[in-house]
Amino acid sequence: MRLGIVSVVTELVERVDEQDRVLGVVSRDEVIRRGWLHRVATTVCRDENGRYLVCRRADGLSRFPGHYEVSFGGAVAVGESYQAAAAREVAEELGVHPVVREVVTFLCHGTVGSYWLGVHEAVVTGDVVPDPRAVSWVGWMTKTELDQAVRHHEFVPDGQEALRRYRAAS
Repeated sequence: MRLGIVSVVTELVERVDEQDRVLGVVSRDEVIRRGWLHRVATTVCRDENGRYLVCRRADGLSRFPGHYEVSFGGAVAVGESYQAAAAREVAEELGVHPVVREVVTFLCHGTVGSYWLGVHEAVVTGDVVPDPRAVSWVGWMTKTELDQAVRHHEFVPDGQEALRRYRAAS
């Protein structure tokens, strides 16, 4: 009889305080379960004409399946900067490696909990190759098209706050 070995990869993040100072290292599951502050990085992608890259999240995701989103991101790993995390997440989710520029960082009181959010921007040239586990559709939209889409489709609320902060700071 063969016994299978199960490997569970635990994503580690830095728990931070209200001033974004590191308190310790914990699993992402624990930080979410306990409602502790941690860091998240996201990127608003634009093309050379200023259009926004919009996606529809995959239906199998645990958070906001099937919702539309205008930013791409995730948790900042231990020892990682917001900017490095933003670049990593864009590469993982979209298969591209643009220059990522920090725009604004703020304490986000989001739908799932509170966290520090670093919002970045990137100009994407060429084709994106989205990860089908995370993204089911992508398309470019002008500001007007995006504003109309927000009125007609379900968008991730925290992403909309990131977009508001991005637009205010740009």
